[in-house]
Amino acid sequence: MSEPVNPTPETPGPAPETDAEKPAGTSAEPHAARGTQSHTEAGPEPRTEAETPGDADADAAARRAASFERQRRLRQEPRFPGGPAADPAGSHHERRIRSFQPRRSRVTAGQEDALQRLWPTWGLDIDGRGVIDLPALFDGLPVVLEIGFGMGEATAQMAADDPATGILAVDVHTPGQGNLLGLADRAGLTNVRVANGDAIILLREMLAPAALDGLRVYFPDPWPKKRHHKRRLIQPEFLDLVAGRMKQGALLHCATDWEPYAEQMLDVLTAHPLFENTQADGGYAPRPAFRPLTRFEGQGLDKGHVVHDVLFTRR
Repeated sequence: MSEPVNPTPETPGPAPETDAEKPAGTSAEPHAARGTQSHTEAGPEPRTEAETPGDADADAAARRAASFERQRRLRQEPRFPGGPAADPAGSHHERRIRSFQPRRSRVTAGQEDALQRLWPTWGLDIDGRGVIDLPALFDGLPVVLEIGFGMGEATAQMAADDPATGILAVDVHTPGQGNLLGLADRAGLTNVRVANGDAIILLREMLAPAALDGLRVYFPDPWPKKRHHKRRLIQPEFLDLVAGRMKQGALLHCATDWEPYAEQMLDVLTAHPLFENTQADGGYAPRPAFRPLTRFEGQGLDKGHVVHDVLFTRR
């Protein structure tokens, strides 16, 4: 992705938003508020004889640095006190290519209320600073990790249909986080936890070996342009990581309506020695009954899109 463009000295302003190459995931794709601040300044004062071009350049650089620092602090401030952090992993993890791109969306009053009331109990920030005790977090239930849940309707439905399974749902979209918490609260669900941040950091730093009974990745960003394929989540390196966090026999379930990405998913999973296709013919699987047909998916089907489900077990 491109680097931020420096504002000009005459009109300092916030650094443009980027999907910065920092600890990836996904996950997501982080939807922290990026503060904005307006600036009104008089035009540049006439240069005096004592002032040299070097002085002007240094002054401009100082103003740019101050502007960037202001915006950095604003981006790190949480949108809601006690809610999901703006940048939970902070700067203590390496910068790298992400598989998700932050999206800024309006948070409704209901979503804000859910975040403020429920996040301290059912939410967690992916800060990479300690291993999560999943049995304690889910009262001993087997746990499935879901990476990228959108607005959470399908996640809430799956949790309601299978209360004996815990769902650790990871996303970076603040409105979706609030929406899922609200849905779970209204339905009286106790088997959903919402994680905020980079799923790669969660898998690598915060989950114990063989901690997961399943992994779900539904409709991840397909990154359709060839130069962006390196950002796709389902890659051999990702499978190496998740294989170490899944129990033997655990189910890895992916779904996408982007045909080239479905082919890549099938190819890399078939080639991986620690995963086995559930289909005897080695191809795609029919949509299992436990995966709800989402509104987004229904709209795609109406447009003629073909959805592929890929189901592999951990050997």
